[in-house]
Amino acid sequence: MKAFVSWSGGKETVLSCYRAMQDKDVEVAYFLNMVSEDGKHSRSHGISSRLLKLQAESIGVPIIQVKTSWETYEEEFSKIVLTLKKNGIQAGVFGDIDLQGHRDWVEKICKDAGIKPILPLWEEKREKLLEEFIDLGFKSIVVATRAEVLGKEWLGRKLDKDFVKEINGMDNIDLCGEKGEYHTFVYDGPVFKYPVEFVIGGKRTTDGRCLIDIVSRKGGGK
Repeated sequence: MKAFVSWSGGKETVLSCYRAMQDKDVEVAYFLNMVSEDGKHSRSHGISSRLLKLQAESIGVPIIQVKTSWETYEEEFSKIVLTLKKNGIQAGVFGDIDLQGHRDWVEKICKDAGIKPILPLWEEKREKLLEEFIDLGFKSIVVATRAEVLGKEWLGRKLDKDFVKEINGMDNIDLCGEKGEYHTFVYDGPVFKYPVEFVIGGKRTTDGRCLIDIVSRKGGGK
């Protein structure tokens, strides 16, 4: 069964991809990534489109990047999924954990396109997921936070056991950042052939979000 992975470049996306790749009945054929209208950054996490391409190159899966605004997101996502269906895609892989509204949206999109939704992480314990992610050897850093709950000092932090312990001890913060408390960029791990090389730039606050600029090293790739 050929599948695409809805791709953000973050920890849940990558762990979902890893699990899908372990399933002998699933062939991950594409990554689907929605980007800003100018094509420079991912629509979800604000990560450089170039870095997401380098992720895909290292993993060895073609990435499809579609320009969209938030207003046209669902329309554009639906159109590309229908196109993928015509090209032989039979399923979509998504990294949602337990937000029912997200699952409802995923199932609607997939039903309309006539493909199967796959949610490998659904209703699993957050601490278990993060422990698995870290123990498998995935490496990631925090690239965005919701300013009202986590400040700029969290940007650039590695997602390791110390990070999990600190977040777990804080009130009103989802351990996996499911409500946008933080987002990550994964740059190495068991699905990567080589680490994605990048340089950390400045930090900024925009529209209530703290963001860190990360760019690929000259030449990218290995």
